[in-house]
Amino acid sequence: MQLTDICPLSRWVAFEKHMHERFGIDINVFNPEGIRITDHKAWVNRLCPAIKATDKGQAFICAVAHMNISGEARRTQQSVIEECDAGLIKLVVPIFFQGEYLGAVGACGLRFEDGEVDPFLVHKVAGIPEETVEELAVDIGVMPREKAFELARTIESEIQHLIEACGSSSGQATTSGENHP
Repeated sequence: MQLTDICPLSRWVAFEKHMHERFGIDINVFNPEGIRITDHKAWVNRLCPAIKATDKGQAFICAVAHMNISGEARRTQQSVIEECDAGLIKLVVPIFFQGEYLGAVGACGLRFEDGEVDPFLVHKVAGIPEETVEELAVDIGVMPREKAFELARTIESEIQHLIEACGSSSGQATTSGENHP
């Protein structure tokens, strides 16, 4: 079973757009292999598109962060909130339906109030000059940790409501929600 078997793609796109507008962070729905299921993209900073534009940045910063954090979310069946190697927030909420892992919602692109971008690492991995990284990172938005936990709880709730609204109430969709402050 796939997420699009539960709700049409247009509903997942609408979910991504709504959550982005509400929280000001990049939100994407992923299949179990970590591939976005929609083509909707709403960048929230200038650095992330520059990182993703390089093969090494995409493979060794973005993809690695998503796969590691989504793997933990899948194993624990709980939302996970950490930072990617570039120093930005990476949040993953796993989606299970009738006990089957169908994918995850990922959110990224802002930084914690006590976090900072790592220009040296981004330069070494993606080949972007440190000065350029610093320039692109200067206006990255901040999300307090409590707001990140609120975002995770909201995604969990919204996914449940979305699946119920699509008429899949015959099976129980689950996300995490047990371990948030």
